[in-house]
Amino acid sequence: MTDLNEKASRAFTYSCYHSRNRSGEQFIPEHVFSYQIAGTLTVQDGNQTWTFREGDFRLVRRNHLLKFLKEPPVGGEFKSVSVFLDQKTLRNFSMEYNYKAEKSTNSEAIISLKSNPLFSNFLNSLGPYQTLNEPGNENLLNLKLREAILILLQTNPELQSVLFDFSVPGKIDLEAFMLQNFHFNVELKRFAYLTGRSLATFKRDFEKIFHLSPSRWLQQRRLQEAHYLIKEKGKAPSEVYLDLGFEDLSHFSFAFKKMFGVAPTKMLLA
Repeated sequence: MTDLNEKASRAFTYSCYHSRNRSGEQFIPEHVFSYQIAGTLTVQDGNQTWTFREGDFRLVRRNHLLKFLKEPPVGGEFKSVSVFLDQKTLRNFSMEYNYKAEKSTNSEAIISLKSNPLFSNFLNSLGPYQTLNEPGNENLLNLKLREAILILLQTNPELQSVLFDFSVPGKIDLEAFMLQNFHFNVELKRFAYLTGRSLATFKRDFEKIFHLSPSRWLQQRRLQEAHYLIKEKGKAPSEVYLDLGFEDLSHFSFAFKKMFGVAPTKMLLA
């Protein structure tokens, strides 16, 4: 059993995992400035893969879907610290210092940051502030967040166009987006938001394109991909069901047999 010890406040998160790898997926609603203390973090967005090791810094951009794998070092623990830069804080900062986003050509989900003593000193200073979520600490919390923003801008001025871009996702090619992101297990309202649509418009546009409801199409598309991975690539059902957006192996096996007439384990042995 994985020993999980995660200490979080509204803006700062310390993660520590023992012994086993841990995988999962997330919708990223806010920018996240992170430091890899120990172990390895592998992240992919369906199009690109990033690997971060001890001593690496990164800025994860908001409004992205990501899958991750956290691997502790041999005989050690996976450790990281993250600072969440919420939109309210960034808006207030931009108004106070007159920062505005300029057009940026960088649309990657994660920006790797070169090591800098300012980063290390700041993140090391967060140790005593693990209880900033408690009442009465709001002013101190805001100061530490502003400090993080100032350091990021001083070391990487081009981040102005990332941090102060407050636009919402525009309407994009729904078919291309869904074919790339069908394996993410998120609510339909997230898919709708990321394609620049209301939930009702998303459902209407979706059925015009795919001639199925989103829920039915997602299950069929995930099962088709599972069939390919098991039959053609020789992968075990236990290896693929989580990666394809299924939460439970027994539910996956039941749906697979219903669609293809054979249990996934038997197809692997065929």
